[in-house]
Parts: sequence; C-alpha cells; structure tokens
Amino acid sequence: MSSEINFKFIRPFGPVICKVTMPEEIINNLNNYVDQIINNEKKSKILDHGKNLAGNVQQEFALEEEFVKKSKWGNFLSACTKTWIKQTLNQEITKFKLTATWIVRQFQNEYNPIHTHGGHLSGVGYLKLPKNFGEYHQKTKVNNQNGKLALVHGSKMFMQESTYTVTPKVGDFYFFPNYLMHTVYPFSGTDEERRSVSFNAMINDEIFNVFDQK
Repeated sequence: MSSEINFKFIRPFGPVICKVTMPEEIINNLNNYVDQIINNEKKSKILDHGKNLAGNVQQEFALEEEFVKKSKWGNFLSACTKTWIKQTLNQEITKFKLTATWIVRQFQNEYNPIHTHGGHLSGVGYLKLPKNFGEYHQKTKVNNQNGKLALVHGSKMFMQESTYTVTPKVGDFYFFPNYLMHTVYPFSGTDEERRSVSFNAMINDEIFNVFDQK
C-alpha cells in the first residue's frame, strides 16, 4: 500500500530562515576592521552600541557607514535579502534600508538573553570562534549548548519544535524576521573570542505588513 502513495512534505508554519556563506573577502574586511577598532580606544567609545542591545558581553560596537559601503557589506546584506524574499514569497523588494549593523565580541561566561530586534529583518553571522566552547559539568550530556545560538518560535507541540539551535561556524550567516526570538548561551574554558556581526533593516512596508495585504 505504501508504495502506491506519493509523499510531499509541506512546512506551512513558522518563519523561513535563510542561511548563506559570507565571501572570504568580506569576512577578512570585517575582521581587519574590528581589530583596528579594538586597538583604537577613542573610536571604540564613539562606536559603542552596547547600550542599545540586550547582550551581557564585553564589547558591542556599530559599524561605520563609510566602512559598510566600502567593504561591500551593505551590498551583501541587500543582495541576500532580495534573494531570500524572492525565493520565499515570490516578491521583489525595491527597498532595503540598513538601520543598524554591529559587532558582538563575546567571551567566556558572557551571554545574550532572549530578545527580538527592531526593523523588519535581522541576521547574524560568525567571524571568529574559539576552538571549543567548553564542557558541561555533567559530561555525559551529549547536547552541549555552550556558545550556541537558539532561535525560538511558538511552543513545542506534536510535530512542531519551538527552538532551532545553530552551531556557529565562521562564514555562516543567518537571516530571519525581526520578531523571531533568539538567545546566545555562555561558554567556558577558554579566553578566546566569539565574534559575530548582526544587522537590522527595513524593506517595503507593503511586503512586510501582511495584515494590509488583500
């Protein structure tokens, strides 16, 4: 009987997350820029973005507009967003306004509590990571969450998970709607840095605001 049945799996619920790989040139541009800011105490204070963010981390600072343009970072975000929306909704966006983009420098025992972002769309990508995130006290547990990103939507039910866990990898970038709750767990056992880059952006209101669509 089963051989006569054609199966098609449909995912009609929950937001679509887009995963891409950042070009090596952009990763290098971002890391070189970050290293320069770290070594410039005056500029680090000027660009400090921590007061606007949820994280309990060592340093968060905004990327300068001139750098965003020169490094092609803004173009990368815009192009990926257009493809994501086209592939997901079959709609063409004509507006992409970057409202904020910033660096998060996280070290052991620091964390980002569960939160959402502003704008319409957000995302996070990884620029530098420790060799490992440390072990649980109960070493027999195989699902180690240290240093990972958890995306949260709805509640766990039959045939539906409420969380999607991301294991960071240098070069990976994830796009998601601004309302998607997320958190970053602390890690331990190393002095190395977990470095990420994020953004918020606005797109066409008529595409984002589904309640006005007929």
